[in-house]
Amino acid sequence: MQVLMRSVTYWTARAMQEQGSRFYRAIGQALDAADAGNRRVIYAAWPDECWDFYLRGLILQAQEDGGADAG
Repeated sequence: MQVLMRSVTYWTARAMQEQGSRFYRAIGQALDAADAGNRRVIYAAWPDECWDFYLRGLILQAQEDGGADAG
């Protein structure tokens, strides 16, 4: 969870909103608007899913930053 808490939430939230089910799109919106305490609650409630979307967000970021291979 420390990596998630230190990371920029934009890419994780964007991956959730673009690639997730309706439920995860809503979680992505909540994550994007959350303060640190509420981010911790979201990450603690769905740690595996948040990690998966964090990794997807890294790929999105790499693609947008010039097509670098993130995986």
